[in-house]
Amino acid sequence: MRTRFAPSPTGLLHIGHARAALEAFNYAKKLKGHCLLRIEDTDHTRCKPENTQAIFADLDWLGFDWPLPVRIQSQHYADYAKVVLTLIERGLAYPCELTRSDIKSGQTPKPANFDKVRVMNIVSEASYHVAPSLPFAIRLDLSKAFDSLDNDDLLFEELGPLYKGIHDVREKLGSKIDSIIARKDISCSYMIAGPHDDAKQGITHVVRGADLFEETPMQVLIQSLMDWPRPLYYHHDLVRNEAGEKLAKRNLDTTLQSLRQAGQTSDDIWTMAL
Repeated sequence: MRTRFAPSPTGLLHIGHARAALEAFNYAKKLKGHCLLRIEDTDHTRCKPENTQAIFADLDWLGFDWPLPVRIQSQHYADYAKVVLTLIERGLAYPCELTRSDIKSGQTPKPANFDKVRVMNIVSEASYHVAPSLPFAIRLDLSKAFDSLDNDDLLFEELGPLYKGIHDVREKLGSKIDSIIARKDISCSYMIAGPHDDAKQGITHVVRGADLFEETPMQVLIQSLMDWPRPLYYHHDLVRNEAGEKLAKRNLDTTLQSLRQAGQTSDDIWTMAL
């Protein structure tokens, strides 16, 4: 059994992250497995190296130990580009220049004729830059993706009590617009990088917060399209504030760093997180 704790260094860790780390590490311990640490920092427009170092410091203070080396996603843009290139080559993905404003105004992304070789060259070249970007986004053609798979390929199992059961990817994604698999500003996507690394690192169980459950169908779809092993999923409850809202990185008073500086101990953090 192998799972992972995979924070993104767009800010400092807070109590909610402590809960997520504890859930993942404890789940691995329960099943006599391992929990890896992975830094998901492909969003070079928001992620900062100092936040990555703060993650290591916070987890060390909390008493976590993890196998080395730690996978740093920003060192592997070319790996993720290969996945995107494969999907373009198979006719399952296409370039799209629509902005968020265009989508909000009612415009719908639609595959159109394009120079496949040119687009693939652009995607490939961008992946070798330290801070890659594209002149367009790349979207997955959901209709073609569904048609290329058997029904069994579109099912996944959730073990957590909130969503326990078998879920159908087509049912959850069928009414949505084609999803972005490579963002214009970073030439990459969480939807590609996460499943890719789960497969590469042999992740058998994905243990994470309930706020990420809605991301699962798209990730399962990518796994099926790429013929990657499918982990089991376990989404746990979130730590919420008094208003019932999930904690966010903008809540600076709940960061582990600020609490440590205020004199809190790691034991205090566990009490607050659970």
